[in-house]
Amino acid sequence: MITPVEVITKTRDQVPLSEEEIRFFIKGIAEEKVELHQAAAWLMAVRLQGLGQQETVWLTQAMIDSGEVVDLSSIEGIPVDKHSTGGVGDTTTLILAPIVAAAGGKVAKMSGRGLGHTGGTLDKMEAAGLKVDLSSEQFLKQVNDIGVAVISQTAKLVPADGVLYSLRDVTATIDSVPLIASSVMSKKLACGAQAILLDVKYGDGAFMTDQESARELARLMVQIGKGLGRKVKAALSSMDQPLGSAIGNALEFAQACRVLNGTETDTALARVSFQLAAELLVLAELENSPALALQRVQEIVSSGQAAEKLEELIRAQGGRPEVVSHPEKLPQAAFIKEVKANESGYLRSLAARELGVAGLKLGAGRLRKSDPIDPAVGLVLQHRVGDRVEQGDVLALIHAKDESSAREASEAVLKAVTLSTDPVEPPPDIAEWVG
Repeated sequence: MITPVEVITKTRDQVPLSEEEIRFFIKGIAEEKVELHQAAAWLMAVRLQGLGQQETVWLTQAMIDSGEVVDLSSIEGIPVDKHSTGGVGDTTTLILAPIVAAAGGKVAKMSGRGLGHTGGTLDKMEAAGLKVDLSSEQFLKQVNDIGVAVISQTAKLVPADGVLYSLRDVTATIDSVPLIASSVMSKKLACGAQAILLDVKYGDGAFMTDQESARELARLMVQIGKGLGRKVKAALSSMDQPLGSAIGNALEFAQACRVLNGTETDTALARVSFQLAAELLVLAELENSPALALQRVQEIVSSGQAAEKLEELIRAQGGRPEVVSHPEKLPQAAFIKEVKANESGYLRSLAARELGVAGLKLGAGRLRKSDPIDPAVGLVLQHRVGDRVEQGDVLALIHAKDESSAREASEAVLKAVTLSTDPVEPPPDIAEWVG
């Protein structure tokens, strides 16, 4: 007979677990038959001793099986999904999902809300009035009808992960590669997509602080997905500075609109989004190579099809499609303040975490899932790493509800900025691909 103590002991002593033992333990967590202190002890054992690749695959499948699984078999074609490991100014979903759908793809995406310094896709969508709580029937019908739907995850998906994640947050076990990989992939696989593109961030504003750690995580997640019969590929991209210039829900939605309506296509956000969209088209077997797919993506944007598809998505989910061509109709902050450079130099760093915290202080994010957010507030960066700035140049525009919060956010922006007397090479849009 298997016992929780036996499972904890074997992991502590680096003795590989069997699939049966992992299933017993995870099922026990979901059914509250394994005590929380036992689950916490096992998490620390994993954090210190690790898990083998096969154990991690079994753990992922056991967490998937702890709850409901979304059945996408009624969707025509290959349903695809994309997941980012979190970042600041990362609005890629709102850009690539309409592009892929306009190319004939089927984007069936369930997203989460932002927490801490990272923004959530659902919060950005709600800033434009979209409804994100669709029924399963509505979700599937919309994907079949227009090729794309982005909705909130149900609590019935992967309940064991919900328990483990909350424990990891308070037991110093967040930064475990097997635990991160199984948590991410169990949720993605439970959502039913047959092809998954991962955007694994590294740097100041990411869970993984360096590229080597991000590569290890990406490889494990790709192996898990392939081991469970899915097509998976991962991009590694830097989060040492925000991906987009906008931080804040309406501001980020507005930037996504500008990219899709063709008025802002030569930015890091646009270039990364286009490359990710191209890879999704290959995974969906709609194009044979990333180069041809990227060419098609650019044609879809320049022809106006991408903007039209975003309008269609907004309309289908009860929002205001006119914001695509008129982003100024999105919620606007009452107070705008310029943050100016105190000295001249080359922009060496724009600390993404600090800038995310600045947005948090303005009310653009939340510390707890129940916290309200202000869709209008945030900040818009005016320069990128590598730019030359002169004393007095505007570094950022603060969009705030009042002068007091704007002043506090301005101090955070200046703290995030580091200048150099020597020229600085900007980071690559995407450092490498895994899978």
